[in-house]
Amino acid sequence: MMTLNEFRGLFHNGLVKQNTGLVQLLGLCPLLAISNNVINALSLGIATTLVMAASSGAVSGVRNFVPNEIRIPVFVLIIAALVTVIDLVMNAFVHPLYLVLGIFIPLITTNCIVLARADAFAAKNHPLHSIVDGIAMGLGLTLVLVVLGAIRELAGQGTLLSGIDLVFGEAAKGWVLHVLPNYQGFLLAILPPGAFIALGLLIAANNWKKARAEQRAHAALPVPA
Repeated sequence: MMTLNEFRGLFHNGLVKQNTGLVQLLGLCPLLAISNNVINALSLGIATTLVMAASSGAVSGVRNFVPNEIRIPVFVLIIAALVTVIDLVMNAFVHPLYLVLGIFIPLITTNCIVLARADAFAAKNHPLHSIVDGIAMGLGLTLVLVVLGAIRELAGQGTLLSGIDLVFGEAAKGWVLHVLPNYQGFLLAILPPGAFIALGLLIAANNWKKARAEQRAHAALPVPA
């Protein structure tokens, strides 16, 4: 059984302490390429989270039956099978969005975030702990993706939720938030250089926050007599 403290620890680790996008800096290719708006970012984040949770649970379940010498190929096969399921489901139910995300759904198979976490954590821990860890790590990536997508979409187009009709149909076009009416747009924000700049700002803000927390903790220590 998992204690509440263990549950909180896994989520704090995935969302903050070892956030894959801001701390570990893993999987930057999809992070930068697909985060040009909130909908694309959120969709890829959810897909990755589902794969991470399912693959972590599966890897943990078979870890005692897989020889160490072939563990990586076996893990990749498990991840590839799960990504294929997600790929087919998206193709069937949200085909317009599937076409936009394109190759980045199948490429979840080779995303170092998924494989590294399966090998570093799931292969050494209980299935329940591994599933929770996969969810936490996936949500940490999704959080960064959504924030990055919101920054780039807002700066680039002045909107939020652009493309939501790809998921919910033509009727959802009215759900797009025009935060900056009559905004002419800033092309750099939605191009690859804009992704690097925005991510750099997020990493800098995260590092500043950690540095401030360490300074406060140091200042709170008792002064030696």
